[in-house]
Amino acid sequence: MTNSVIDPSAKIDQSVIIGPFCVIGPDVEIGPDCILHSHVVIKGPTKISSGNIFYQFSTIGEDTPDKKYNGEATSLEIGSNNIFREGVTVHRGTVQDKSKTIIGSDNLFMAYSHIAHDCLVGDQNVFANNAGLAGHVTVGNNVILGAVTLVHQFCSLGDHSFTGLNTLITMDVPAFVKVAANPARPIGLNTVGMQRNNFDTDTVNLIKKAYRTIYRKGYSLDDAIKRLHALNQDENPALTTFISSIERSQRGLLR
Repeated sequence: MTNSVIDPSAKIDQSVIIGPFCVIGPDVEIGPDCILHSHVVIKGPTKISSGNIFYQFSTIGEDTPDKKYNGEATSLEIGSNNIFREGVTVHRGTVQDKSKTIIGSDNLFMAYSHIAHDCLVGDQNVFANNAGLAGHVTVGNNVILGAVTLVHQFCSLGDHSFTGLNTLITMDVPAFVKVAANPARPIGLNTVGMQRNNFDTDTVNLIKKAYRTIYRKGYSLDDAIKRLHALNQDENPALTTFISSIERSQRGLLR
């Protein structure tokens, strides 16, 4: 903790390793086995679970620059075993939403990626360098954001979705769908991600058929959803996830 500034009210497990020149403010809780490399800033109210690693110059739990924010005691919650690489920024929530930004577990946030206020990020996601979320964005599980991906506020990215380099997302992305370009457009399924996560061949083929129903057959969205439900009479979990990600869309589907 040499040359670090730590508020006396911060609750820090004795196993936490803190490098030089870190700043830890009041209302911060840091769980076991976390590592803070040099020059990390953590502001509260922020609660961090076990096994997280913060690299130099990451700023965690900072006030949001949202102009509606007026100093309210909004919060940030972080799960376990996440990696925050150099220069990552994460902001707390606003009272206009749920007053909380939430990050799950086992995520990798590469250098200079950004999580804005009121975002909800699930588990086992990868944010490549300079990927950024605007406020109120929801990211599911096992999502990969390519470098310099930017996501508009209130958008949702479904489980196992994938974005290419320098993608601009302004509408919702369904589960398993791969998108790229500026503005983003669907370019297929994240079949590599599905294989890496041990989806069997029958399930992959079923999701391919569902993708064609949404994106290739020319059906209206309502008609396509009805056909997806008919296709899912056996209640395949992956297809259920795909359908749910479409039906939950609030900003409109990237199509």
